[in-house]
Amino acid sequence: MKYQRHNAIRDLVAAAPVPNQDELRRKLRRRGFEVTQATLSRDIHELRLSKGPGGYALPNANGNSGAGTEEDDAPPTVAEVLESFGMRVRQAMNQVVVGTVMGGAQPVAAALDHEEWPEVVGTIAGDDTVLVICLDPRRASEVEARLRTMLES
Repeated sequence: MKYQRHNAIRDLVAAAPVPNQDELRRKLRRRGFEVTQATLSRDIHELRLSKGPGGYALPNANGNSGAGTEEDDAPPTVAEVLESFGMRVRQAMNQVVVGTVMGGAQPVAAALDHEEWPEVVGTIAGDDTVLVICLDPRRASEVEARLRTMLES
């Protein structure tokens, strides 16, 4: 079922602009796929979709450049996910709060968890906010600076 759903998402995004997750979920429902927001966020992350002003886009939207499948299977980096979903970052004691576009918190948290930064104890994601819990305020400051650099580049 996941394979068919991923194919449907690819078809929908390739066929016409899909501005947000809610619209994508509606289009999937019309094709017979009932998905939760969390499942759809995971799918977007796994498919490495990016979100720009025109909506979601497939990676290598100009055609597959023949890159190796090993690279294609790698999850997106924190920098790549922040480029698509990140809005702001702010430290609060030993925590860092990352603001994202609506529906962007899950992919950002998943990317942070996947990279296993030693300064990060864990993440909690809502819909548009990620709470990054660090070991102490000094390490939180380092994480904030690192994330801010990624957002501003």
